[in-house]
Amino acid sequence: MDMNTDYVTITSHLLVALVAGALIGYERSYQGRPAGFRTHTLVCMASALLMLLTVFQSTWFIASAEVVRVDPTRMAQGIMTGIGFLGAGVIVKEGATVRGLTTAASIWITAAIGILAGVGFYYPVVLVTVLTLGTLSMFRWIEARMPTWLYLRHTVRFAVDRSVPESEYTDFIADQHFRISEFSYHLDKALGYVEYRMVMKSRTADAERRLALALTSKADILAFTLTPAGD
Repeated sequence: MDMNTDYVTITSHLLVALVAGALIGYERSYQGRPAGFRTHTLVCMASALLMLLTVFQSTWFIASAEVVRVDPTRMAQGIMTGIGFLGAGVIVKEGATVRGLTTAASIWITAAIGILAGVGFYYPVVLVTVLTLGTLSMFRWIEARMPTWLYLRHTVRFAVDRSVPESEYTDFIADQHFRISEFSYHLDKALGYVEYRMVMKSRTADAERRLALALTSKADILAFTLTPAGD
């Protein structure tokens, strides 16, 4: 067994998983989705790490195949299923937003690292620990600076006799650097109001705050909401 070749193979497998997860996660972050850059990277890398148990079983389990047959994935599967419940406990949904996905992914990959440490597969343990710390710290810095879409759910309410025409209101939204992707109406004759409901997106910094200030200054508006829109 050539240990140098094994180290190169392990490193390449994990780096490919890191890059693949990061690319998919970048697309999700770019679209403003809650499970983004770091979450996808950690999950992809954890999956690759666990598969190394099978690929390199002969490295950490020394026994004749005629004496004992081992399926290492069954033990890992049982552990990761249990950890899944723990990870789900840290995910919090607040309205249309979701928090805790990266924390859940970090718990998941920590469990995978623990499994490999338990069988004495130390090189990938050290490597993935370093890559995980880099993902959680450096990728946060990258994520904060990458261009992304801000998605918002917006409702605005007018009195029926003072409602702003749709075309005029959409032009106003466009002037605030937002694009409307969904638009619907709600009319309540009993209460005497008409409501526009929409999903919109922007890549302009502080667009939400500036839109809120512009809406506050409009006398015809009875009420409005701006809510982050997730998946």
